[in-house]
Amino acid sequence: MRLLPCSSRDVRGLRGIRCMAFSFSVRDDPAVSGVSAAEEDGGAGASAPSEAALREAALSHLARYASTEAGLCRVLERRIARWRRGAIGEVERSAEAEAAARATAHRVVAKLKVEGLVDDAAFAAARAARLHRAGRSRRVIAAHLAAKGVTGASLRDALPEDPESELAAALAFARRRRLGPFRTVAAAVPRKSAVGGEAMGEMSGRDAALLARAGFPRAIVERALAMPAEAALEIVLRFQRGGT
Repeated sequence: MRLLPCSSRDVRGLRGIRCMAFSFSVRDDPAVSGVSAAEEDGGAGASAPSEAALREAALSHLARYASTEAGLCRVLERRIARWRRGAIGEVERSAEAEAAARATAHRVVAKLKVEGLVDDAAFAAARAARLHRAGRSRRVIAAHLAAKGVTGASLRDALPEDPESELAAALAFARRRRLGPFRTVAAAVPRKSAVGGEAMGEMSGRDAALLARAGFPRAIVERALAMPAEAALEIVLRFQRGGT
């Protein structure tokens, strides 16, 4: 077989063809481009998501993630917003269809609540218990649940009330950050200085500030930092096993 001479211009042209072919393959493959089939269905020219489509999307989300009513509504509204951005047609008609789809999304979520598939109280109780065992304060848990859309009695009932469990959470936080009774000897000794009363007081002040910024009350912070290491560790282990 005889090889024909190839100029640098020809080589650049072949490279351009290969790049174009790759770009088309990326655009057409959802696994590579990151555009799912569900998003393509909501693209240009498609009708607004129906109640059946929104219910299917909601069930698919719930199969993978725990969610609140507000959180699930936001998921469906984002889906509707994607459709709206790609919709072709009269602006007023598209806006009316979007408003109708949003109302439908809220009806879908309300029905799922009646069916017991969405339960804010159960979500809040489970999430609060997990966060508390991980060393989150009552104040941080309340802010987290509020951001998820949990309000009213569901929020109040989920928050830990026992001061001893708040102390255990503070100790769990201190253990994770190596503060107070969990401070290692190497970390406790500042470089090029002896551990005198002033240095220890400075470290204790930093530890107290970290615990306070994490949402723990002053009384809890003082108890946590004053506790002996062995007693603190015992409380944390018992707390994370489900006790207080």
